[in-house]
Amino acid sequence: MEIFFFLTNFLIIIRNFAPKFVRNMTIEEKIIACVLSAVKALYDVEADEKQVQLQKTKSEFEGHLTVVVFPFVKAARKKPEQVGEEIGQYLVENAGDVVAKFNVVKGFLNLVISDAPWITLLNKINAEEKFGFQPVTEQSPLVMIEYSSPNTNKPLHLGHVRNNLLGSALARIVEANGNKVVKTNIVNDRGIHICKSMLAWLKYGNGETPESSGKKGDHLIGDYYVAFDKHYREEVKELKAKFIAEGMDEEAAEAKAKNESPLIVEAHNMLVKWEQNDPEVRGLWRKMNEWVYAGFDETYKKMGVSFDKIYYESETYLEGKDKVMEGLEKGFFYRREDGSVWANLTAEGLDEKLLLRSDGTSVYMTQDIGTAKLRFQDFPIDKMIYVVGNEQNYHFQVLSILLDKLGFKWGKDLVHFSYGMVELPNGKMKSREGTVVDADDLMDAMIQDAYTASADKMKTLDIPEEEAREVARKVGLGALKYFILKVDARKNMLFNPEESIDFNGNTGPFIQYTYARIQSILRKAQAQGIDIPSQLPTNISISTKETEIIQKMNQFATAVKAAGTDYNPSTICNYCYELTKEFNQFYHDFTILGEENAELKVFRLSLAKAVAKVVSLGMGLLGIEMPERM
Repeated sequence: MEIFFFLTNFLIIIRNFAPKFVRNMTIEEKIIACVLSAVKALYDVEADEKQVQLQKTKSEFEGHLTVVVFPFVKAARKKPEQVGEEIGQYLVENAGDVVAKFNVVKGFLNLVISDAPWITLLNKINAEEKFGFQPVTEQSPLVMIEYSSPNTNKPLHLGHVRNNLLGSALARIVEANGNKVVKTNIVNDRGIHICKSMLAWLKYGNGETPESSGKKGDHLIGDYYVAFDKHYREEVKELKAKFIAEGMDEEAAEAKAKNESPLIVEAHNMLVKWEQNDPEVRGLWRKMNEWVYAGFDETYKKMGVSFDKIYYESETYLEGKDKVMEGLEKGFFYRREDGSVWANLTAEGLDEKLLLRSDGTSVYMTQDIGTAKLRFQDFPIDKMIYVVGNEQNYHFQVLSILLDKLGFKWGKDLVHFSYGMVELPNGKMKSREGTVVDADDLMDAMIQDAYTASADKMKTLDIPEEEAREVARKVGLGALKYFILKVDARKNMLFNPEESIDFNGNTGPFIQYTYARIQSILRKAQAQGIDIPSQLPTNISISTKETEIIQKMNQFATAVKAAGTDYNPSTICNYCYELTKEFNQFYHDFTILGEENAELKVFRLSLAKAVAKVVSLGMGLLGIEMPERM
């Protein structure tokens, strides 16, 4: 915008000449500059560029862009309609290369843009590799985004899928807005839940390994987490009955049974040994975690998710304890009689928050503080974004205050990208009961559904089996990603695989199919020896529908900016869908390869090529691959 402000001031100074000679400005910038010149020439008013309100013309009126003239009515001392007429006439006379004609509706000046500027814009779209993106420079701010955050006692599930897809899409969108981005993951690899899986494997595993079982490591360990819970429930049931028989009431008997179950006692003892660096327990812990990490890597690769840096709770919790003790010494926190350390946040309208237990062990907040310390040492972070479900809203409200107290410059302004839960038609998921929707199984099922849905079409196109499988992979995963990302992240959502794979409507496959259709048209054009030049001549006469598609493509940068500002990937989904709909309507009403006018045929091919490019860029921000044929 700085260059625009400079050019605008330049235009005001040489207002009698500039509207005709500045060639490198966008359509919008040219109109704004000429409106400023008009107001000065007509009413002798030095208007500010912020006073020029420019918007897309409403569909019921003729025009492409509308100038709101009310800000100039007082200075002109005329009725809004007259001001609109006078400014409109000035634009036609002084910016005729941009404005073909105009009409006025009350205080709104509707402008019909000439064909040439639209063709110039189309040339620009086709020429710029990353059209709509802001460049990343050495001076760009560094944004760190944390997402995924799995536990090493179970495989990734549907909830993790939404987290990972939102986090990775947000990382691409933030980078497309001109920021440096570091993608991080914090793995919860310690605690009682990890010990439960370890203990169950020792008791019931008989030395089973991923190799001997043929299972992914994370799936294998998840099975033992479920096994622990099964045996634990049985023990609790027996103990509860025993205590009730001894005269205890039901509630007290259940609480006592849960605490005194031999399995849970053993698990707690194992955790203590882990904390004490017992070599046998640590060795088992490392071995089982390696199995899990290998499984996670497979899942992340299939999902198209990656990280620049992975942190582990086992390495960060001690750093957090040190930072808490530092805060205690500085008087930020206080110690209670039982030895526990707390933060008093009542002055901030919150409550008191436990940071260290009486036995000196840490809590999740401690770990997050430690992770922040290490991250701040590793990277010069300007902004920190945590992609975590909305059940942790309070946690991050507290964390922001604590990090600010402890001196992290981005602490006060950290962003909790809070998203809603994914729900299923049959209810919520429960890891301990083994009723989760496994991420690997889900992706495999989506790919298979895509293959089944497109099998006949693939045969018709004579696509080889290997390519058909690859197309099914792109379409199946595209359906999954788009269905999840098109929903506003702040809302809970119901995942419906059948709806997501539909080739009609607001779905990933619908957009992918349109892209593939355009690629087919371009291949046919190439086979016919039709050359699409990098720069089209600007003297072609084009239809209103064609200018509308170019105008829609020009809004891509606005969509990217809005998605980055609001942290909302669904904005990109909606944009891609709307552009795809516009093109399909055009394709229905107009012919491309069948057009007899050679010049117009080449223009329409160039238009289709640009649509495919912009859609591909948008879907790429979502992590969705585009098939060349389907």
